[in-house]
Amino acid sequence: MVISMLQFVVELPDTTSLKEKRKVIKGLKGKIIDRFKVSAAEVDLHESLTFGQIGVALVSNDKQFGESVMHKILNFAERWVPGRIQDVEIYSEQF
Repeated sequence: MVISMLQFVVELPDTTSLKEKRKVIKGLKGKIIDRFKVSAAEVDLHESLTFGQIGVALVSNDKQFGESVMHKILNFAERWVPGRIQDVEIYSEQF
C-alpha cells in the first residue's frame, strides 16, 4: 500500500475577509475531491486572511501513479486559484 500526499499553501492577496478566503479554499477543496476522488482538507493557516494550506492524500498500490495524480491536482489548483500556490510538497510512503 502506498500513500501519496500533496501539501501546498494558497496565497490570496486580494481577499478582504476570512469569509471570502474560506469560500475560495472550500471551493478548491471540493473541486479537487470531486474531480480526482482523493481526500483533501484545509490543514493549517485557518485564521490567516490571505493564506490557506491544503493537504491531499491518495491510497494506491503504485508510487508513480499516486505522485502523477498529485502533480495533476497541483496543475489544476494552479489554474483554478485566483492567487498563487507556494511551498509545494509531494511525497509518498509505502506501508
